Formats: sequence, structure tokens, C-alpha cells
Amino acid sequence: MKILSLDSATESATCAIIEDEKLLGEVTFNYKKQHSVILMNMIDYLLKNLNLKISDIDGFVVSKGPGSFTGLRIGAATIKGLSQGIQKPFISVSSLDALAYNLSYTDGIICPILDALRNNVYTAIYKFNDSNLEKLIDYSPMAIDDLIDILIKYNEKVTFIGDGVPKFCEMLKEKLPKVSFAPISLNFVKASSLGEIGLNLLKKGLKEDIYEFAPIYLRKSQAEREYEKKKGADIND
Repeated sequence: MKILSLDSATESATCAIIEDEKLLGEVTFNYKKQHSVILMNMIDYLLKNLNLKISDIDGFVVSKGPGSFTGLRIGAATIKGLSQGIQKPFISVSSLDALAYNLSYTDGIICPILDALRNNVYTAIYKFNDSNLEKLIDYSPMAIDDLIDILIKYNEKVTFIGDGVPKFCEMLKEKLPKVSFAPISLNFVKASSLGEIGLNLLKKGLKEDIYEFAPIYLRKSQAEREYEKKKGADIND
């Protein structure tokens, strides 16, 4: 079974093609690029260099977030279009799950953090048990201080991963007694990790409804918050 996976939830953009237990190819850009400009080019590059056509793909995997509102919508629209175009199923996987999966077989707590601005992160808490990734706390937007308070209670080694690490690493080292950080080569969502999780779900017959699927945003966009703030001010005037 060949699947194409992609993630555009953060500043990085990544896509991969996996065939059963083999990674055929992966392309990642972790720079200030417009996902709407580069995603289809990345997919086309992979297909051409693997001598494949889009019709050779048996299923698709897309990140459902959390992350950038615009990036998530671009990724979802891309996969929905490809899925509908060749009538093949797609499944979604959280970007936080994929980040944690980068650290498979790591001892202790695995904590992905994505920068949500204003000293907040998108996060979840995981542990790898018996070859399975166990989620201890569900996807949440959280102040970094609140996350630290939760992790202190576990009294275990914590390994952080994600684009929030460079911003908060000094604070985390200062406030947590047993802390480590993923290497920079793993510190972003990898389409191959996303794809491996999604492939197992597709093989079980799971798939998204193209008309009902929507990304995980966890909180309202800046535009929505500003609108509600303005609307509230207008009502009080």
C-alpha cells in the first residue's frame, strides 16, 4: 500500500511517500516559505523522482493540527482535492502525535510543544509503553508555566520536541530537574512519522469523511478573537 502524507501545520512543510514498511522518499522545507506555493511542487517532485503517478497512491495522510490556521487549511484542501480526484481515502493525524512519534522508544515523558504565542504552547503529554505511544494528556492550548507545573508532578525525565523548544528551553531547564531536548533533526513534524501512523490507521479501514473533516484548531483565530472583542465593545457602547 502506497500512501502520501503531508504536514503544513507549522512553518515547516513536509511530504513523504511510504510503501508498507518502506519510506520511499521525503521532502522537508523548514524555512519561511508559502505552503500554498510549495506543497504541490514538493508532491510533484517526489512523484517524478520515484517514477510514480498520483494514481499509484492508495491513500493519503494529512496533519489535522494544531498549528497555523492558514497552513492547516492549505494542507486539508490539498489532501481533500487529491483524495477526491483519484477516489482514494485519506486519514488525519495530529501534528503533536507525529512529533511524539519522532521520539519512539524514548524513556520517560515525551512532551511536544508548538509555539502558540504570548507564552502559550499547543501540547499533549505522552509516554512510550510496550511499543505503543500512550497519550497521558490530550491536545491542549496551555500557558508554558501551567505545563511546567503539570510536568513537575510526574517527577520523571521529560523530553521536549517541537518548534517551541528554542523559545522555552532555558526556562524549562531552569524549572524542571530532569529535562532533555530532541535533536534539531527531529525537532519538527516529519511527514514520514505522520505517514507511518496514518498508514496503520488506513490499513484498519479507518478514513475521514471528505465533507465533515476539519482540522484541530484548539483556539479561535486572531481574526475571530479581534472580531469578538470589537463586537463586545460595540455592545457595551
